[in-house]
Amino acid sequence: MAEKLFIGGKWVKSASGKTFASKNPATGASLGTFQAGNAKDVDLAVRAARKAFKKYRLIPAPDRGEILFEAARLLKKNKKRLGKCVTDEMGKQISEGLGDVQEAIDVFEYMAAEGRRFFGHTTPSELPNKFAMTIRVPLGVCGLITPWNFPIAIPAWKLAPCLVAGNTAVFKPASDTPKCAMELVKILSDAGVPPGVVNLVTGSGREVGAPIVRHKGIDAISFTGSREVGEFVTANAGLKKVGIELGGKNPIIVMDDADLDLAVDGIVWAAFGTTGQRCTAASRVIVHKSVEKPLLAKLLKATGKLTVGYGMRADVGPLVNKAAVEKTKQYVAIGRKEGKLFCGGNALEGNFFEPTIFTKVKPSARIAQEEIFGPVTAVITVSSLKEAITVANSIDYGLSSSIYTRDVNSAFTAIRDLEAGVTYINAPTIGAEVHLPFGGVKATGNGTREAGIEGINEFSETKTVYIDYSGGLQRAQID
Repeated sequence: MAEKLFIGGKWVKSASGKTFASKNPATGASLGTFQAGNAKDVDLAVRAARKAFKKYRLIPAPDRGEILFEAARLLKKNKKRLGKCVTDEMGKQISEGLGDVQEAIDVFEYMAAEGRRFFGHTTPSELPNKFAMTIRVPLGVCGLITPWNFPIAIPAWKLAPCLVAGNTAVFKPASDTPKCAMELVKILSDAGVPPGVVNLVTGSGREVGAPIVRHKGIDAISFTGSREVGEFVTANAGLKKVGIELGGKNPIIVMDDADLDLAVDGIVWAAFGTTGQRCTAASRVIVHKSVEKPLLAKLLKATGKLTVGYGMRADVGPLVNKAAVEKTKQYVAIGRKEGKLFCGGNALEGNFFEPTIFTKVKPSARIAQEEIFGPVTAVITVSSLKEAITVANSIDYGLSSSIYTRDVNSAFTAIRDLEAGVTYINAPTIGAEVHLPFGGVKATGNGTREAGIEGINEFSETKTVYIDYSGGLQRAQID
């Protein structure tokens, strides 16, 4: 029996009459059948969200926060079950699956507390007997379109600030991970989210995502995914408020004074964790020529210890689907022409792929410029910090970056000069904390930051308020 859509607080079948299956990318086992939604379902969800918004926006923000606290409690209670759900449906190793759920717990707790802050600003007026301040107000109905690689965490990053700010949502998850999204929505419903406040419409980008982006009844879009789709969103959303995060080509710089063992730990985790399927994955290692040989020796040894297989038992899980395997194979073929294959390079049975490293890669090579989204990283050799930063910045993207060095001057130079929304010192390119803003520059997005207080800003607007108690007409600038 097929799972259903969640619209207006009820589980309903799609108007399309069609369904699709979700399968475990490691084993091929079926995880369920889900509704293939369409534009009519989107319209019903928007209507339900608009109706719910009228009352939901008036609920005091601290009370909205209490609902999120309850959601966090339920996520904690179900963490093991949901972590396995992430591993089974997306493929990541079980500790990462549990981390995916923990990130959702963290962001719900953080945003729940923002319900008691939701700060505006007060400022002196330039006129006597006049008070001036700003407040935060909700946007309305938000369309949330999320990827498959963090199937509970990223929806939580969007839903938590959206809801505490007083908005309602039409939520479309990736078609590779509908089960995880459904489990999250069930928890929100059990936590007390009123009917119509969160609406779930599963289905394809063409049949569900595009109608959400174009729908005139939706006031804002928050999208995380590919650059190609991000460009579609910005071209078709109209005058909606739009937040997009589109990926990266993230560098780890290893300087001549770096702790090489620490750097190798970071490179292996950032390059091959989640099978490289992260927007923050380290797909470039920029190493000072004086430490290239010892670094590569250590890197080869560490990579060789990784086991590949089902995420409940292995270090590196599967790629999400056959298309991802084919894409990785194509880039490895390109890499064989552009550099030297150092290790890996082979597709394994099923959706598995060996952790792969290329050396002798030029900064302009395609494998050093384009996002692969697989377990592949390119080693680029440089002779100075200045050259390392130049190479790091020589890409279209600007999400995360990292430098390993013991020199505080080098560290602060990198902080100043790396073109990225996030910079790590002596840590890998991944590991965002929910109370800090996350996002990038250049082709990574449009300047939006998620998480932290910036998450509240993404899902609310500033309203300026003037209160004149002078008893007469006062005219700013004129009087």
